[in-house]
Amino acid sequence: MDLWVAHLGRIPYREALALQHRVRAARQAGAIPDTLLLLEHDPVYTRGRRSAEGELPLGEQWYRDRGIEIVDVDRGGKVTYHGPGQLVGYPIMAVERVRDFVDTMERAIIAALAEEGIRARSRAHEGLDYIGVWVEDRKIASVGVNVQRGVTTHGFAVNVDNDLTPFEWVIPCGLGGVRMTSIAAETGGTPDGACFRKRMAHHFSQAVGRRRRLVGRHRLESADAPSPVTT
Repeated sequence: MDLWVAHLGRIPYREALALQHRVRAARQAGAIPDTLLLLEHDPVYTRGRRSAEGELPLGEQWYRDRGIEIVDVDRGGKVTYHGPGQLVGYPIMAVERVRDFVDTMERAIIAALAEEGIRARSRAHEGLDYIGVWVEDRKIASVGVNVQRGVTTHGFAVNVDNDLTPFEWVIPCGLGGVRMTSIAAETGGTPDGACFRKRMAHHFSQAVGRRRRLVGRHRLESADAPSPVTT
């Protein structure tokens, strides 16, 4: 079975959210196969369904004055940050067991990080607040999904070489005192974002047992576009 993979570059969060909803509708209708969107965002804090008061302790206007948008979303989890240099993945997939799917995403991220020389792990067994991927006690990737009519939106975000400072201005994932990290911070180098994106697509497709097929954005929204390229 195929997994469509679309590399979308850097796009605003709300635009990507609207695209997810359109792609989900197409997947629910059976017009397209399972799909993975890979992209970066302009600076934004998103608050999931489990977000609580106080996770943005400096006040919403303070963050907006620094160019960071704030968006409430329907994924699981609490507040997190997206920004340039971070790889975001939105799998739009038909799933049966959400927890198993979350575990699969974590395994794919861990495998991709291993190729960067980083030994990462899951801490999901410690509770919902610990879902994601960690390097010792430092969080390097966040995971959160929404499922409607059996199809997922949202997904994962891996810190590659993004500025980690905005995480210090909030209570990330609802965990006070949590330390965030990135591939750049762990390796002390400058990671190749495009290379890691390809690794992530490879390991994700392997984890879900699909064959990657690269598609452009137009193909996601038009059934009449040319056939995608097999990789």
